[in-house]
Amino acid sequence: MEKINLYAVQMNSKIGDKKANFEKVSMLAQRDISDADIIILPEVWTCGWSPKIFQKSAEDLQNSETIEFLSNLAKKYNSWVIGGSFINQQDEHFYNTCPVVNRKGELVAAYSKNHLFSYYGCDEGKYVEAGKSPVMVNIEGVKAGLTICYDIRFPEIYRAYRKAGADLLINCAAWGLKKPLPWECMTRSRAVENQTYMVALTQSGYIENDEWNIGHSRIIDYKGKTISEIKDQKEGAMSAILDFKPMYEFREKCKCIDDIRESYEVVYEENIFA
Repeated sequence: MEKINLYAVQMNSKIGDKKANFEKVSMLAQRDISDADIIILPEVWTCGWSPKIFQKSAEDLQNSETIEFLSNLAKKYNSWVIGGSFINQQDEHFYNTCPVVNRKGELVAAYSKNHLFSYYGCDEGKYVEAGKSPVMVNIEGVKAGLTICYDIRFPEIYRAYRKAGADLLINCAAWGLKKPLPWECMTRSRAVENQTYMVALTQSGYIENDEWNIGHSRIIDYKGKTISEIKDQKEGAMSAILDFKPMYEFREKCKCIDDIRESYEVVYEENIFA
């Protein structure tokens, strides 16, 4: 497709209440979504950002009420669904996993978060394991690279997607309110340095223990311009029509990717001019 109509849902999940979170997505979709080609949800929207309950909320990817819910959502709106993330259990292993469902409601891809945030009192890595590799999905000709929250701090994964032909980069997050500048700067940078549309979608509202989600979700174009956003803690869907033709034309005029060197090995020479 040369153009896609994209909706991304910003919401405040209720900690540990999957049923309530299903109902909220259904309500927000019914209120704010129409004619969507792609619907995107935030990180761990099913259970909220509370790593200590991750394993309790876990589901088998192949036998999952979350996948069933996303499948029904996709069929109802005749849309692809990038399912944010939920906790996926495979045998004794747990992952923070983003499922992708097509218009027919079929699970076609899943990406497990490659980088786990375990600093400043957060212990995600204690409860889930890191995924093994990036995953790019072909959405009717649009190549979308999937990432989750803390992945945004690693430009290498986004560069790998761009070099593999990505048209769209997606970061589904539950980003903390105390880190506004990294969220603003890094999400915009990933779009600019890769000349690619970027969806930076995070949860909003109160979490627990005096912690809040930042709630500033944005859709950014390939030059770094914000084309849609939810500036505050509002729950609802932001939308944009992504036009890929001018993006491809811009890439032809400014071929930054062609200037990447195969190696950037650092040479250290002390007193080189002595």
